[in-house]
Amino acid sequence: MNPGTPEVPAVEVPGTDPIPTDPTTTSPPTKPGKRPTRVSGAWIAAVVAIVLLAFLLVFILQNLDSVTVHFLGMSGSLPIGIAMLLAALGGMVVIALVAGARIMQLKKAGRRARK
Repeated sequence: MNPGTPEVPAVEVPGTDPIPTDPTTTSPPTKPGKRPTRVSGAWIAAVVAIVLLAFLLVFILQNLDSVTVHFLGMSGSLPIGIAMLLAALGGMVVIALVAGARIMQLKKAGRRARK
């Protein structure tokens, strides 16, 4: 507030939620009964997954040129879209293993701290 500016009191309308006057709040007030549910979150995730899979399918179908892939002394020929998909899946597996190891480490530390 600026000095010399009178403070205006908040006015409440019956049957409505009061509007927060604090400028640091970032989320608007929620109405009772309008919270997102786990089922709605699952539906949104399913729709996003379907859209991403459709884009992935289009990518693979547009990149059917065959390439030779060399890995650990082995070599083989497969479509470049499939090769890139396999490389991405391999990266996800590595990340999942590292994340799983970290979760196990944190659980073990939590058990030690409780004792």
